Amino acid sequence: MSIRFGTDGVRGVANVEITPELALALGAATATVFGARRVVIGRDTRRSGPMLEAATAAGIAAVGADAVVSGVAPTPAVAHASARGDVPGIVISASHNPFADNGLKVFAPGGRKLSDEQQAAIEDELARALGTHRATGAAIGTVTSDDVLGPYADQVVAAVEGRRLDGVHVVLDCAHGANSQVAPEVFRRLGAVVEVIGAQPDGTNINDGVGSTDPAALCRAVLAAGADLGIAFDGDADRMLAVGPDGTAVTGDHLIALFAADLRARDRLRHGAVVVTVMTNLGFHRAMADAGISVVTTPVGDRSVLEALAAGDLSLGGEQSGHLVFADLATTGDGLLAGVLLADLVRRSGEPLDRMAGAAMVDVPQLLLNVAIDRPVPDIADRLSEDLAREAAALGDDGRVLVRPSGTEPVVRVMVEATDAEVAAAVAERLADAVRRAAGA
Repeated sequence: MSIRFGTDGVRGVANVEITPELALALGAATATVFGARRVVIGRDTRRSGPMLEAATAAGIAAVGADAVVSGVAPTPAVAHASARGDVPGIVISASHNPFADNGLKVFAPGGRKLSDEQQAAIEDELARALGTHRATGAAIGTVTSDDVLGPYADQVVAAVEGRRLDGVHVVLDCAHGANSQVAPEVFRRLGAVVEVIGAQPDGTNINDGVGSTDPAALCRAVLAAGADLGIAFDGDADRMLAVGPDGTAVTGDHLIALFAADLRARDRLRHGAVVVTVMTNLGFHRAMADAGISVVTTPVGDRSVLEALAAGDLSLGGEQSGHLVFADLATTGDGLLAGVLLADLVRRSGEPLDRMAGAAMVDVPQLLLNVAIDRPVPDIADRLSEDLAREAAALGDDGRVLVRPSGTEPVVRVMVEATDAEVAAAVAERLADAVRRAAGA
């Protein structure tokens, strides 16, 4: 069996690409590569989750390790359990993808995303998983269950250092996903007035018209409730987006800008720097330059953000999509933690979120196009180097262009920023046509 990890594990149609056989082999390979005696497993609310959870646990037990099954649990809760026990963790989720998809991603012992070397070792081991590492008799591992939500919730509550959210009125959109239980409980423990949408998972409705990829329902709910803010999670709850009291969505770029300024004011932004990806809006870079905050830019993917945070001993990083990493508090992106910290920031500031977000940075108009392709084109940027250079030169300091293959979908993403939206649209269409020609060549 052979797979290659994308930017965040492997995803595909459940029971076609992400099969019980693959889950079995991945469980076995993960336990074998890390020499683990114990591996913790969590999943989101998809119908295929229990099937793949059982297969993953069987693979772990078959090579002599103990599988600890957590049931429905956010990705950051599994990472927290992995860090707490210094054991590998496996999350069964396709994040923001439709319910028919599923995926598998692995945390190394300590709750960290896999390094390139660790990924390669697991990929290689998959070819021989359960071949030469089959346990027998008393050496076969056990399959048990454990509560990862309780300790995880305690950690998130502790992050606000004894402060409360009394009087903060928040609407939570749980995307019918992994945060449906724990997120409302945590906000209520902290004293917030909580209303919830998207928290009735039935196995098929995850991310369907709700969550961070479709915040329209949350925008309406915040306005109807007269709430102070809204928070939308994705299916596995490792990211979030926010909504201000005026009903407008607040992107990850604005949230990172807000948190960077707040941490710096409290002398908690180590080395005065923040980590973002190449997709982060040009307006963010301008705002950070004005504030005297350094910006480290990485390729897309929270794994790249995490690597840069560790390499630079930095405290804050994230993505426009809402993956926010507070490196002093968690080992990975954590939507619930970010949501609680945002509510705490709103309460401490006494300012409405929409006003704070607008003051933090001003967006440069950004246009994103997804160009469908029939086959992978990992070198698409190299193929279009002349086109990209020509368009970038024409935009000058007032914009930028980016073309990259998606790590999770069969598309090439075209991003154009320009102070003139019509110019951005024209450039994006020219680059999209160039992608189609290059991909078909």
